[in-house]
Amino acid sequence: MTTRRHFAFGAGLAATAALAAPSIARAQTVKWRMVTSWPKRLPGPGMSAERVAERIRALSNGRLDISVMAGGEIVPAFGVLEAVGGGVAEMGHTASFYWQGKMAAAVFFTTVPFGLTPAEHVAWVEAGGGQALWDDLYKPFGVKPFMGGNTGVCMGGWFRREVKSLAELRGLKLRSLGLGGEVYRRLGATPQTTPPAEILTSLQSGVIDGAEFVGPGTDIALGLYRVAPFYYYPGFNKPNGTGEAIVSLKAWEALAPDLKAIVAHACAAEANYALAEMERLNAEALAVMIKDHNVKLTAFPGDLVAAARTEADAVLGDMASRDAATAKVHESYKAFRARVSDWSRVSIEAVLRARIG
Repeated sequence: MTTRRHFAFGAGLAATAALAAPSIARAQTVKWRMVTSWPKRLPGPGMSAERVAERIRALSNGRLDISVMAGGEIVPAFGVLEAVGGGVAEMGHTASFYWQGKMAAAVFFTTVPFGLTPAEHVAWVEAGGGQALWDDLYKPFGVKPFMGGNTGVCMGGWFRREVKSLAELRGLKLRSLGLGGEVYRRLGATPQTTPPAEILTSLQSGVIDGAEFVGPGTDIALGLYRVAPFYYYPGFNKPNGTGEAIVSLKAWEALAPDLKAIVAHACAAEANYALAEMERLNAEALAVMIKDHNVKLTAFPGDLVAAARTEADAVLGDMASRDAATAKVHESYKAFRARVSDWSRVSIEAVLRARIG
């Protein structure tokens, strides 16, 4: 009898534990929302956002489950920073130069005209002191930033008509963000801050005469070639394309240490993978656009590039005088670019020239 009672009691405990286990697992699952600046599953940055969420879910065995929202689903494309910092969402995927009006130095963490290439930029952020500066800059806004993707070297942009000289740029309305937009303004164009999902319709309606976005692998998905067949290079305005993943500081501090490590690793892995993927996608998409869509691949006129280089130096100099935080980031970025320039010239630049012959 005693044995039977002990067995029944033990069986009851086991059953209770079995029933409780799913509840405990559910209680341990943290659910986040990620708001983004991108159309749903847009090749390049849109897919980076999806993959970051998928990696976090997989690496955490479902303990951290993130739902990804396209730009405009919960907040506007340019409202991601406020949404994450204000607790509307726990995480965001966007680009730092969208916050230039709130903190001028933010642009350095995406790209600046004639600035660091993708590999140089990663070196600055991860090994040259850039991440600490980024963290300090964003802390007052209640978010922690990570590199969460990279679209690589960007193109100069799409134009409805050919631009044969600097003079022909003047008066054009161009979708161009960050400091590249300010360079274009000083060259006589009028920069526009058009959200990604509205670029095509703005070109179609004539609201804008041209637009820079990313590179071929992403641009092809927006169909810009249908109304603006002239595709210009080099992308002096955006020589890098770091995607930004931001996490609410409140949500971040509430995470267990292993989940923090998982989030950081997932973002870093995507920064690396996205750059590799975009090299492939850009090459393939450019070939398709030229062959099948009659895109006219064209180099910017020399006088335009030369004038842009001069104006870019002036723009960066003016920025550095705005406030102490901007001056600090600018000095770090400028010093790092100077340090790596000689190496880049005798390494990647020299190899590419030798390969061409």
